[in-house]
This record gives sequence, C-alpha cells and structure tokens, in this order.
Amino acid sequence: MTLIYKILSRAEWAQAKASGAFTGSAVDLADGFIHFSAADQAQETAAKWFAGQSDLMLLSVETEGLGEALKWEASRGGALFPHLYRPLLVQEVLAERDLELDAHGVPDLSVLA
Repeated sequence: MTLIYKILSRAEWAQAKASGAFTGSAVDLADGFIHFSAADQAQETAAKWFAGQSDLMLLSVETEGLGEALKWEASRGGALFPHLYRPLLVQEVLAERDLELDAHGVPDLSVLA
C-alpha cells in the first residue's frame, strides 16, 4: 500500500466532510488538481507552504484507490509529486490528524518518520 498526504486547514476539511468531497484549497483550484506529497516529501512541503499557519490537518490517502485521476508529475527540483485530477472523496481518506507547529513555526510531520 502506498500512502500520500495532503495538508489543509481544519476549516477546509470540515467543509469537505460536510459535502462528502474535498475539491481543493485555493492553490489546488488555481492549478487544476489537488496537490499531495509522498511521505518523504511532506515535511519539506509543510516547511515551504505552511510555515506559521495553525489549525492544519494532515490527511492520509491510499493511492491504489484513486485510479487514473492520480498522476505523478515533476515538480519541486524535478521530483515526482502526486496530483489528483478530481475531487477527493471523504471516504477515500484513511486517516486525519491535527498538526502542531514545531519551535520554528513549521507543521510537525514527525508522525510520518
């Protein structure tokens, strides 16, 4: 089983749970797909895009159930990142965790280590 991860606000996740699907954060909607990270990419993503933000969640999603809508595409430094080209259904999320900020204000993803 291959897991990918999505960092989002608690408010965005609450809205998704109410509607049954997550259609994306502002950057996802602008880019036309939902940005995810693999386990070895998630902490750098947290530092680059989410430093100083509180009230964040980490979603864990298993890739095999996402079908052809999931594409691994070159992004930061040429690394392949998972991008989902459809809404993420709430039932596709295996786990959700609240994220705390470390001493530097970066979301702590040590749960993935």
